Amino acid sequence: MTLELITPESIIKYWYSDRVKSKWFNSSIEFDKEIKSNYEKCWLEILRGEKKSWQESAEGCLALTIILDQFPLNMFRGEVKSFSSEAIAIKVAKKAIERGFDKEIDKDKVAFLYMPLMHSENINDQNYSVQLFEEAGLHDNLRFAKHHRDIVKKYGRFPHRNEILNRKSSQQEIDYLNSDNAFTG
Repeated sequence: MTLELITPESIIKYWYSDRVKSKWFNSSIEFDKEIKSNYEKCWLEILRGEKKSWQESAEGCLALTIILDQFPLNMFRGEVKSFSSEAIAIKVAKKAIERGFDKEIDKDKVAFLYMPLMHSENINDQNYSVQLFEEAGLHDNLRFAKHHRDIVKKYGRFPHRNEILNRKSSQQEIDYLNSDNAFTG
């Protein structure tokens, strides 16, 4: 894929294709490499502010949240860099919701506009995430949003990120991470 062909429409078409949907939460090294080789340059352009116009439409905001929140988790799996554009994704999502863009996105696609809030380590973002998924009637996502919120509520962060982010884990977090109930991302 050449850089000129990357548009909000192409991102959405790619991300919601049947082939890619099956990899959303079951990634592989090959899929991570595919995303990195096809989209890292676009991600860097966005970080430099070169795609600001995408924030003027619902489709553009959805594409931005996918690129800023989801793609780095694949492109930089296990690295600090995988969380480096999360804060920008949260800002894009909140701005889009403020403007009512989430109401313009198909119900089967809007979850990825809300997802940056679920990935936030801020409890207010977590509560907002739960509210949004509940209001949209996205019950499968709501279950995960509540789970994410409960982790942040209890620990103030996601303990599974501690090692990657070079943060010291508390004994309570270590016990949790060693339990059968641990969420590992």
